[in-house]
Amino acid sequence: MTKAKSERGKPSVAIIGPGRLGLALSVALRESGYPIVAFVCKRVEHARKAVRLFNDSEQRVRALAADQLAELPPSDLVVIATPDDAIEETVRRFAARERGASGKVRRQTALHTSGALSSAVLAPLRQAGFNTGSMHPLVSVSEPFAGAKALRGAFYCVEGDSPALRLARLIVKDLRGQSFSIPSEKKALYHAAAVMASPHLVALFDLATEMLGACGLSPKRAKEILLPLLVSTVDNLKVTDARRALTGTFARGDLATVKRHLAALSSREFDEAREIYKLLGLHSIRLAGRRGIDEKLLR
Repeated sequence: MTKAKSERGKPSVAIIGPGRLGLALSVALRESGYPIVAFVCKRVEHARKAVRLFNDSEQRVRALAADQLAELPPSDLVVIATPDDAIEETVRRFAARERGASGKVRRQTALHTSGALSSAVLAPLRQAGFNTGSMHPLVSVSEPFAGAKALRGAFYCVEGDSPALRLARLIVKDLRGQSFSIPSEKKALYHAAAVMASPHLVALFDLATEMLGACGLSPKRAKEILLPLLVSTVDNLKVTDARRALTGTFARGDLATVKRHLAALSSREFDEAREIYKLLGLHSIRLAGRRGIDEKLLR
């Protein structure tokens, strides 16, 4: 196949699905010397927006719609960064394009960025001659440029066939990150753990700000008040394990305070908060070594 590589020999990359993660990854890759040759979106307008964000002309980085895959320029690597629910259909269409492109097998690599799916979802591309794998960054990405910064030095879960793994690990190394692998069949459990540690934490933080809102504080003020508490908790986790980092009511075994909390959450408006408090409280009791709190109180 014809390969478009940078002067330093970095593999060229096409990004299918330049959303927040896809764009952040493309920025981080380009800053590490990887030439980006194309963005593919469901709508070509979104792909053009991605190109403009890159400050490149469309002649240098192609902007394509999903139904224009036949026009995708050659690249060494195709990164599929679409939402999980769209990966299977994207792969099916892309594989059909590759099989119909020519009689020659073009040895490229395809990596998807899903945390929950293994490289098995790329089987149609493997059958079309691709090396296949996955590369999931364990960071929270909400904006392309801040996200690109977060991607440098991050941990990445990688899996797939040997050639795809080699390339994924090379990319992680170039991004000054660290790679690790788990059994492919454990990807969903791994991703559930990541959701617990980050998106669910955001949801929990939002719930706490709502509770402070019921105390008369504005959302902005509630956020200002709670963020230092959250940061101090993360700092504790940096230097010790979860059991020692646990502080407050459950760590002390303060049964009377637990009762006061549950009474304060007894109104209907706090039904969700009460159930979450009880579920997390049960885990905190176990984490704290059952320091005087009766689990029956939270059931």
